[in-house]
Amino acid sequence: MAGKKGVHFGGGNIGRGFVAEFLHNSGYEVVFVDVMDSIIESLQKTKSYEVTEIGDDGEKKFTIDNYRALNSKHEMEKVIHEIATADVVTCAVGPNILKFIAKPIAEGIEARKSSEPLSVIACENMIGATDALRGFIEGHLGEEVKQDIKSKARFANSAIDRIVPLQPEGAGLNVLIEKFYEWCVEEKPFDGKPPPIKGIHFVQDLKPYIERKLFTVNTGHATAAYYGYNRGKKYVHEVLQDKELHDIVQDTLKETAHLICTQHTHVSTKEQSEYVQAIVKRISNPALEDIVTRVGRAPLRKLSRRERFIAPAAHLAEMNESYKGLLGGIEMAFRFQNVEGDEESAELAKKLKELDAEAAVKDICGLEAEHPLFKDVVAVVKKVQGGS
Repeated sequence: MAGKKGVHFGGGNIGRGFVAEFLHNSGYEVVFVDVMDSIIESLQKTKSYEVTEIGDDGEKKFTIDNYRALNSKHEMEKVIHEIATADVVTCAVGPNILKFIAKPIAEGIEARKSSEPLSVIACENMIGATDALRGFIEGHLGEEVKQDIKSKARFANSAIDRIVPLQPEGAGLNVLIEKFYEWCVEEKPFDGKPPPIKGIHFVQDLKPYIERKLFTVNTGHATAAYYGYNRGKKYVHEVLQDKELHDIVQDTLKETAHLICTQHTHVSTKEQSEYVQAIVKRISNPALEDIVTRVGRAPLRKLSRRERFIAPAAHLAEMNESYKGLLGGIEMAFRFQNVEGDEESAELAKKLKELDAEAAVKDICGLEAEHPLFKDVVAVVKKVQGGS
């Protein structure tokens, strides 16, 4: 594996503390790409940084080195060259930024001389993130390359699961991160030759893993955060220490567990129940000091059609099954407004002021009036708008 190179878009905590750690431990040189001057300058001036994993058994520290960093605002030609000569491209930039990183990746793919195709894996909290990125990339490719794309690049969706809490003041590049992780990646796109990255779990069918993760970890985490914010709690673990709120989170995850076991019959009720309890234990860990406003940020995205609340609730409504717990979390998410440091919470407040409930549900949640979930979400929005 010597001499392998991974280009990673996003110099944030997930990029440095999760993706880069895996690439580094697998013998890759990592090239960070970002537009944040401060992060790139720090990475360029520092030869190494530390990742500290927190678990029930204490802390473990790792040193990350063998990396470089480029600012794509000023060094785009270099970014394209690095992609053209890389083995792997990953990203952790947020779903809304995928369209902006697509052009340099497309230009890098077109400039490739290697006989080995580039492995492209998006590491976002989003179903089908790599598919979405591929769509943006292909919009910038010439027809000839697009027709022969399989020889130039392989695109695989992934599901990532690792909690990165708010970092200690003055941490710099060092990252504090949860010990537990899961990184599942589709194996099929690689035609039997997946990239040699230690720790990745290559799977034939990603859907059960990504839905299990999104509808358990993300739904549970966000439910705790939004209820916690509404009740004046600062940390997620404090929410889970409150019996009433703990039971609300558990009841919500019973609903999503029922959905997962129904839709993915190979996942047993026992297996999913154990998974749920493991997740609740993880997010209850006081050592993470996970702040509810950090977990709750970006409520518009989290209330969208394919996300952690509306997607499972919609499936359950279509099945004529209970989604009462999820509806409570949806209400608390709509109440997450004008939170300092979170632009989406301000935008949410603006939309709820300007739109009537029906229009707001269509706009924010992507639900049509005919959908069986629509009326219940409209009732929740009317309640929030009415101030009750």
